[in-house]
Amino acid sequence: MSRVARRDRNFAPGLSLSPSVPRNYASSVTMNWLSGSQGVVLTAYHPSSKDGALVGNNAKQGEEAALTSRRSGQYTVNHESSKKVAEKPPFDRSSSQDSLDDLSLEDYWTELENIKKSRENRHEEQEEVVVKEPDEGELEEEWLKEAGLSNLFGDCAGDSQESMVFLSTLTRTQAAAVQKRVETVSQTMRKKNKQHQIPDVRDIFAQRGESTEKVPYGSELESVRTNENKYKEKHDLASNLGISEKNSPCLPEDVPVSETDINLEISFAEQAANLKETSKEKPLENKEEYNSLPSFRLPKDKTGNTRIGDLAPQDMKKVCYLALIELTALYDILGIELKQQKAVKMKTKDSGLFGVPLSVLLEQDQKRVPGTRIPLIFQKLISRIEEGGLETEGLLRIPGAAIRIKNLCQELEAKFYEGTFNWESVKQHDAASLLKLFIRELPQPLLSLEYLKAFQAVQNLPSKKHQLQALNLLVILLPETNRDTLKALLEFLQRVIDNREKNKMTVRNVAMIMAPNLFMCPGLSIKPNEQGEFVMATGTANVMHFLIKYQKLLWTIPKFIVTQVRKHNSENHKKDKKDKAVKKLLKKMAYDREKYEKQDKNPSDADVPQGVIRVQAPHLSKVSMAIQLTEELKASDVLARFLSQESGVVQTLKKGEVFLYEIGGNIGERCLDDDTYMKDLHQLNPNAEWVIKSKPA
Repeated sequence: MSRVARRDRNFAPGLSLSPSVPRNYASSVTMNWLSGSQGVVLTAYHPSSKDGALVGNNAKQGEEAALTSRRSGQYTVNHESSKKVAEKPPFDRSSSQDSLDDLSLEDYWTELENIKKSRENRHEEQEEVVVKEPDEGELEEEWLKEAGLSNLFGDCAGDSQESMVFLSTLTRTQAAAVQKRVETVSQTMRKKNKQHQIPDVRDIFAQRGESTEKVPYGSELESVRTNENKYKEKHDLASNLGISEKNSPCLPEDVPVSETDINLEISFAEQAANLKETSKEKPLENKEEYNSLPSFRLPKDKTGNTRIGDLAPQDMKKVCYLALIELTALYDILGIELKQQKAVKMKTKDSGLFGVPLSVLLEQDQKRVPGTRIPLIFQKLISRIEEGGLETEGLLRIPGAAIRIKNLCQELEAKFYEGTFNWESVKQHDAASLLKLFIRELPQPLLSLEYLKAFQAVQNLPSKKHQLQALNLLVILLPETNRDTLKALLEFLQRVIDNREKNKMTVRNVAMIMAPNLFMCPGLSIKPNEQGEFVMATGTANVMHFLIKYQKLLWTIPKFIVTQVRKHNSENHKKDKKDKAVKKLLKKMAYDREKYEKQDKNPSDADVPQGVIRVQAPHLSKVSMAIQLTEELKASDVLARFLSQESGVVQTLKKGEVFLYEIGGNIGERCLDDDTYMKDLHQLNPNAEWVIKSKPA
């Protein structure tokens, strides 16, 4: 892009509307395509009113043609005349649009033009993603399966003990979300005259009220009945779910919470319901300015924060179940529709680099580099961009030459895995264009087809805190390969932004450029009208900004979900004790442990006194150590004691290469953060073992 185009990136005055000005405005940008340049020269904005008829009839015809072609992500570049105007969609504010009033969308529209030009030059027809519209009840049935509650309906409805244990850990709002969908499925099945018995939803939830000793929240329960108004009759609902009023999650009245604090101890949906009830006369509105996003922070938790990747797979599976239920409950409370999408089976490439599913890429990459979690081509493209220096002005904004990109793609497909591709020939802007092309050409979006609409709907939530909470849950719900690749991308984008003083790429610029690359699924028929197009532009840019700015917070698993997993595990352990197979396994474990202790026990290892934990480090020279618990002892202190006693080859181990793990008890396995207070965690999980080891690849 020329210097003229970069001179001013602020919104033109014509788009900063006062309340008295009609909302139905369209901004138009006059663009001149310069020879040898891939950029756009911003020369003027014009309101689409009667007073804005200065452009002339010919220009209007060009605008109409441009608008027609710009729908659903298909944007044509006008090469016929530099006098023609590419019109933007009409301006109409929503909560997300208000946040972008002072922000030029030039980068967004220009990126769309570059995407269209890239597709035209590649001359490739991508197979359209066909999304099946679910029949009545199918959406709810699929939701229950995704939430691990398939036992609540169909042939397995009678064998639902596991689901009952799971339901006993839910909050009121979570259980209300489940109950709503069970009712819908039950009604649908009755209509279709299914041949199997359909349990009444009241019977499902009544089972929890009949046996209060099995409900971890405990307390006297009232008779169970279906509540039509779940939030006006809170006591009845709490009883229905096996939760007492005094133990149900609520916001403490005497503890002031900072506006920038994110409360991870209480369910997000419970917080939203509580806020909704205490401010009925004042509807929630998002009046926060986009360019002053809060500096959200996580209050210190003495038992340690849990990040994605810290838990064992079996516990992470439960986290995903709970995250889906919590997200749905949050959207229900805030009145936002949450619809999951499923693609009809489509043909995909089973080899290559571009247009190949992430799972297929990783499968072929792991044969070459065992343990890799991010596609090798993705890693190499980022590496190549960084080799050119992240201080390059216009990085990510300036596209590579379309013909050159096409040739590089073909050459990479042929030579990348052979190791004969000449990376020295790839210019920095070409590598950036290839990276964006890789993301766009994934058969399904990096944000997943299933949750793409949910990511887009985040812009409709009433406050920045709600938006952050929803994104946190959505990141947890992403498939592991998508989540790992997204994390690598966001970390790279942050490194680009860290050099904004020289490369002129602020977080807002980067968000607008990357939004169409992540949110536009190739072949997915989304055809918004002109106003909807503007909403999509501003909304997805907002969401992209959130993903970049708050990425460290978004990869944190909320404590209330981890607490629910612990309760679920505790209930399961009680049942497991009655299982013969488990008893046999426990006997074998006891025998093996006894055998080990006879071989290696010394007098100091016999019985661990109260207030002392035994930490094991099987891969270090000091394999075991008894450590006295104190109020100030942290996980980092335990690691430091072990590493300070290492010698020889093992001494090369550094902090960050090995971690302290909490294993067993009410958790499968959890990697502890350095600031975990060991005494507090030991009180939470007294039956855990403590092991120092490295993280699995």
